[in-house]
Amino acid sequence: MNEEEDRPPNRELYALLHISPDASDDEIRKSYRQWAQIYHPDKIQAPHMKEAATENFRRICEAYEILSDENKRKIYDIYGMEGLNSGLELGTKLSKAEEIKEELEKLQKLREQQKTAEHFLPSGTILARMSLPHFLRGQGFMKGMAMTSSVQSQISKRNTLSIGGNVVVNGNSGGGGATLVFGRQLSPVSSIEFVGSTGLNSLLGVQTSRHLSQHLSATMGLALSLKDGSLNLSNMWTRRLSETASGNIELALGSDSSIAIGWDKKEEKSSASGQLKLGISSFEASANYTHRFSKKSHGHLEGKIGSHALVIEVGGGRKISKFSAVRMLYSIGIQGISWKFELHRGGQKLIVPILLSRYLDPVFATGAFLIPTSVYFLAKKFIVKPYILKREKQKALENMERTSAKVKEARAAADKAKLLLQNVANRKQRKQQEIGGLVITKALYGSVKALKKRDKPIESVDELASQFIDVALPLNFLVSDDGQLKLHEGVKKSGIMGFCDPCPGEPKQLYVEYTYGGNFYEVVVDDYAELLLPQETHRI
Repeated sequence: MNEEEDRPPNRELYALLHISPDASDDEIRKSYRQWAQIYHPDKIQAPHMKEAATENFRRICEAYEILSDENKRKIYDIYGMEGLNSGLELGTKLSKAEEIKEELEKLQKLREQQKTAEHFLPSGTILARMSLPHFLRGQGFMKGMAMTSSVQSQISKRNTLSIGGNVVVNGNSGGGGATLVFGRQLSPVSSIEFVGSTGLNSLLGVQTSRHLSQHLSATMGLALSLKDGSLNLSNMWTRRLSETASGNIELALGSDSSIAIGWDKKEEKSSASGQLKLGISSFEASANYTHRFSKKSHGHLEGKIGSHALVIEVGGGRKISKFSAVRMLYSIGIQGISWKFELHRGGQKLIVPILLSRYLDPVFATGAFLIPTSVYFLAKKFIVKPYILKREKQKALENMERTSAKVKEARAAADKAKLLLQNVANRKQRKQQEIGGLVITKALYGSVKALKKRDKPIESVDELASQFIDVALPLNFLVSDDGQLKLHEGVKKSGIMGFCDPCPGEPKQLYVEYTYGGNFYEVVVDDYAELLLPQETHRI
């Protein structure tokens, strides 16, 4: 995993001064003065430390110069140091504030145009239906196939256009169709879509949506069938029931009138949904549950019962790369026993359902479930997992070799910065110990994987230690006089004085053990997450 992907904007200068990205001018000035007193070369007596103090003082002055200037700060917030050192550099290229603002607006507009160009979203599904009974009767393994494809484009800030098509083949017959959808954002709370379709399901339609309140939204649609001239009206109301749950009710009037009530709930590690649908001559009830075992794998259970269906589906899936995932499902019902294999790649899907038997034989059903499940777990344990671990370890070693010189230099600079903080940090720590305040007893910053193994016996202690850095001293220095510590959200912690990045390109966390009021606490936070100490939820 590479932490460079989808990371927050560069905030190293804010970390350096230990301020929030939303800090006011007064807060920036106050922080600068505090750090300048610590690192000013004239205050350092030891000759061997003057060089480190001079370098850190230069960094602090540079951070203050940029963040205290309104135009430079705007450029840095959007484009980082690269923006300041390129076409937006002050002086010879842009001498006036108006010119800087004008150039910044041009670049912002260019970025918006690039972002709009990226809003070209293709999606498609290939469904290949296979049947073992057909194959055994000599009628071929492939029972039918369907393909759908669409492309959605953000043609302007408020307008979208989607063009799609589909082809269906069953035995010796088949058909196809095409669909055009134009959408417009009417206001921040309402939108409208116009739909035209020809082929298998020829129709003209319009659909409008509106947020009626913070928790309630409504969608209304009207469609005219070009085949039989029938008019279909649909209306759906969705209400947010809690932070993780919502419910909806849908009414459809036309050739297939029905009413449906549904709900869904999404939490960090699980999601569930259900629906009850009543029609003029049919009914259907369905529910599904998905549990995420990790960031890469999940399990799935689904059931459906109705006038034309009775089926239970169970299975799971795994993410195999940033854009790709695979899933296998086992289903049993009145239509028989089947497997379903799915491959998801970006917006593309390949779905292969395989009908194994039309009869509900208990022995066959048990075998159809246990055999692929056993093969999956055996292959995962003895083939897939060892290969993935070996590949990740090799990539980590290559990254360490490539960045070893840079990391060594950064560690040396961090160690010198900590020496300059040591006296003040120790004095603060003693004061907090005397009053039973906040004392950082242990703090490690580095690789997520290395921190998880910090207390486990390992083959190479040196290899693990190289993946994180001890930051207890700089954190004790940052403890305020009233016994509190705050690290700001959205600021990469490697930029804090006394910190460094021990494993560039790898996701990082901060692990902290501390005492407060005679009690022991511990907490782990992500690299860009906010940290507030003390907190009762951290108590051991």
